[in-house]
Amino acid sequence: MTAHHSPRKAPKRVADLEAARDRHSTKADHMVTLLTAGDPLADAVVAELDLYGTQARRALDAGVRHGLASLDEQPPSAVAALLKQLEATPSRVDPLMLHRGDVVSLSVPPMWFGICSITSALAHTYASPATARLLARTGTPTATATRRLVETGVWARQTIRPGGLLRGGPGYTATVEVRLHHARMRAEALKDWDMGVQGLPIGQLDMARIWLGFTLTAFQALAAVGIDISREEERYLYQYWSYVAHLLGLDESLPNDVANHAGARRLRELLEPTTAAPDDNSTALTAAMVDAQAHAMAGAPGAVLSEEQLRYLIHSVLRQAFGDEMSDRLGIPVPAAADPMPLISQLNRQARYWQTYSPASAQEARRRALEGSGPELKAAVHPCGTSCRQHTGADRAAAWAA
Repeated sequence: MTAHHSPRKAPKRVADLEAARDRHSTKADHMVTLLTAGDPLADAVVAELDLYGTQARRALDAGVRHGLASLDEQPPSAVAALLKQLEATPSRVDPLMLHRGDVVSLSVPPMWFGICSITSALAHTYASPATARLLARTGTPTATATRRLVETGVWARQTIRPGGLLRGGPGYTATVEVRLHHARMRAEALKDWDMGVQGLPIGQLDMARIWLGFTLTAFQALAAVGIDISREEERYLYQYWSYVAHLLGLDESLPNDVANHAGARRLRELLEPTTAAPDDNSTALTAAMVDAQAHAMAGAPGAVLSEEQLRYLIHSVLRQAFGDEMSDRLGIPVPAAADPMPLISQLNRQARYWQTYSPASAQEARRRALEGSGPELKAAVHPCGTSCRQHTGADRAAAWAA
């Protein structure tokens, strides 16, 4: 989906547009345009769900799980348009890849996936003050960060597993739910949101930051602990996540030229002039997220590190991933003791060498990742454990864009 939007005055959150134009030419102006761009298909569905209620929700649920062609009756027009777009798989996506899942992320041991991928992706999201401000309105930093940690961890694991993104699969369904939740947040926030200052809440550029969080930022954090990937793995990673971008409703111009970390860094550079420095909401949400992750992992069965040790380790990882300047702005403290990262990196590089030494050992590493912690973390973080996060078909129909 490529959005076409008329030029408009840049929101005040744009910093040094002239310098960005000198460096990126017309792409800089395109980024400014996307600051006030939402997701027209998802936004229309949210409006239609409010208008038609249960009828539209049931049609949406059935269409997402079984496909547009499976519906006995013609669904509301916006629901039909969204389903049609979801099912139009881009030609760049290899169907066999969806059956295999994100084998690159699955090769990461579950503990490091949680410590590095999830925490760095969320911190990258919170670094945008516009997003942090919107999330801060949904509850206290502790409650908001804890809820998002659980939901993000579940979504990410559903998204990367083999077959997860096949039509009706758990990752496919969860990604559509995330997309419609973003649309609902936009609709609610616009009642009293000043777009002349912040741009559109959870708009195209905010969604692009979320996407970069699980690709470039996550693997920067993993590299900090010695979990590096090859160029071939980079290409696979971004090809797989280009389909996630399609399901999330990102404008095609954003991920279209991103085939590796170098392309992702260019996209991040384009986003930088449109993102102000982290604010108090950013630092509060980041601190609460780190506390929640450390508490969850320390309380999981078989945990060998204390909550304090895990918090120290997460802070070390984040500072390595973001650098000192951004880490200071996010309020991530400098570890007081000796830096453990060189030793951890060396041990992980040695372990990864043997995990990926042969196809058989790589397959075994992915199998262990699939069986790794997930429900345990949910139970440790969420006050009602796993039971209240499981949806039946009827529950899911009621959950769309709630």
